[in-house]
Amino acid sequence: MKNYKIAVLSGDGIGPEVMAEAKKVLAAVTEKFKIGFEFNEQLVGGAAIDATHSTNSGQVGEPLPEATMQACEASDAILFGSVGGEKWNSLPPEKRPEVGALLPLRKKFDLFANIRPAGVSKVLAHSSPLKPEIIGDGFSFTVIRELTGDVYFGEKKRGTDFSSDLMIYRKAEVERIARVAFELAKNSKKKVTNVDKSNVLATSQFWRSVVEEIHQKEFPEIELEHLYIDNATMQILVRPQSFGVILTSNLFGDILSDEAAQISGSIGLQASASINSDKFGLYEPMGGSAPDIAGKGIANPIAQILSAAMLLEISLNEKEAAASIKGSVEKVLADGLRTADIFTGADGEQKVSTSEMGDAIVKNLS
Repeated sequence: MKNYKIAVLSGDGIGPEVMAEAKKVLAAVTEKFKIGFEFNEQLVGGAAIDATHSTNSGQVGEPLPEATMQACEASDAILFGSVGGEKWNSLPPEKRPEVGALLPLRKKFDLFANIRPAGVSKVLAHSSPLKPEIIGDGFSFTVIRELTGDVYFGEKKRGTDFSSDLMIYRKAEVERIARVAFELAKNSKKKVTNVDKSNVLATSQFWRSVVEEIHQKEFPEIELEHLYIDNATMQILVRPQSFGVILTSNLFGDILSDEAAQISGSIGLQASASINSDKFGLYEPMGGSAPDIAGKGIANPIAQILSAAMLLEISLNEKEAAASIKGSVEKVLADGLRTADIFTGADGEQKVSTSEMGDAIVKNLS
């Protein structure tokens, strides 16, 4: 039996609830596919800040404690929940859960490629804000977002009457993310849509030239099209079926991936992976910590469960187990089970709790 070490960082809000269901599904996979998991659970985000806060000195706690980082370093992959909430919004930016936890993890492990599948199946077409005639029989595409460059990591300046964020990309950074997109396109529609703003930004002009070079030299069999970011946001809404793989930079990817999640019907369905060149990755749902519904048993665990499936497929190369989980999710949704975020009251739907959805997915693994 193969055994894998997984760092489990549940985080805040609904994070622990949906993570419990993902672990439940992975436990079932253990029995079915004869693979084992050693879960190392550690604090992250607001929960870590509160636990490491010093009452005596008044020093703010750490959103990413050293013990958590060490657990990640010793693992085969990281299964991440959700972090943040209004409780910690007044902290300095570098101490806030979203910045102080996620960005250091991305930098430490060089998690440069963010992979975010999106789509709508016919079963859930009514949950999408798009018109039925646009959705048709459904659609699926994947956003590949460069994750360690751009204005997020560029030099930042702020004066009394000005501020600036440096947007910078080096050739090697663009080359490696382009290769991820083109390789993934081999297994889908054999089409990559590069999204930039090369009519205005010198950075985008450079980005596009490198993408074209990689395409011509290494992947000429893959179709390549270019769209400006403003046009891309519109085209996703009117012709989603035409996209296969969308390749874009950190800032633009932040925008497009959230748009893609929203048109899919519910952000509670959307998983993501952030990986490095060695396929080590951090896997997390695209939704936030949703503290307003935490503890009520109504959160949708599917995004967290599908993130676990991506972990199996990409970092562990356990493709059969990953396919089993994805197939079970599809079966459960086809049977009409719905958590509150995707429940419409239509005939054939059955409203279920967070744990009931997890139980149903485990049952259908066989």
